[in-house]
Amino acid sequence: MNEYGQLYIAFLRIGGLTFGGGLAMLPMLKYELVEKKGWITEEDLLDCYAIGQCTPGIIAVNTSTFVGYKRKGIPGAIASTLGMITPSIVIITLVAICLQAFMENVWVQHALMGVRAVVCALMLNTVLTLAKKSLKNAFCFAICGGAFLLAMFVDIPTVCIVIIAGLIGILVSVAGGKKV
Repeated sequence: MNEYGQLYIAFLRIGGLTFGGGLAMLPMLKYELVEKKGWITEEDLLDCYAIGQCTPGIIAVNTSTFVGYKRKGIPGAIASTLGMITPSIVIITLVAICLQAFMENVWVQHALMGVRAVVCALMLNTVLTLAKKSLKNAFCFAICGGAFLLAMFVDIPTVCIVIIAGLIGILVSVAGGKKV
């Protein structure tokens, strides 16, 4: 098998057998790529992993892409990425097929209703926890309230709200004579 196929299979194995992502996959990456295959050094693996953490997206996919690129350029990056995402795509597809068959079941509908309620409660808890740590003064409360009102009642993309809030914070800080 050519090296592109080997990259695909190695990352297919890693993607299919690693649960938890992030740090949970480091031992398997080290075993497969450093010890078993000898494709990269441990230092290279940590560099690729660090870059994978710093870039947007899923750490496992980013890391596989960087390792594949380091090994065989763009075709290697594609083979590695496809290997890493294949197990997830297969599992999600099977779950979707099975879930579709059960969606009309009254028990499943009630279970999902309960799950949605719990997710809302967990999200509210996260928001309140973040608010306690972030809202330190009246200005912060005003920005939070304004952002909430904009998000709820104005058809504006949330990224614009975040940018506006950041700019207001910078302007107030500069006007107040504080270092930015």
